[in-house]
Amino acid sequence: MNPLNNLSVLLFLFLSTVTLGYVWSCAVYPYKACRSCRGAGVFRSSIFGALRLCRRCDGTGRTLRAGRRAYNAYLRTRRSFRDLRDRNRRDDGR
Repeated sequence: MNPLNNLSVLLFLFLSTVTLGYVWSCAVYPYKACRSCRGAGVFRSSIFGALRLCRRCDGTGRTLRAGRRAYNAYLRTRRSFRDLRDRNRRDDGR
């Protein structure tokens, strides 16, 4: 038994568990609190204390997580290639 082989297997299992956990987390909780307004959605102005909406989250207090943003980009790319393929099939008369 090679001890490096056991270590690499454990490292692989740990990294795959962490990755699958993050994927699950992004699927269940796609939004996170906005960093700019800390989830409030509004700011207090220094002059007269007026409220204004956060520009980063448009006043919702939530932004998409990085993993969910990457997954959405993947889906958009996949759909565009599929639509292009289907359009070419219709043009060829198949």
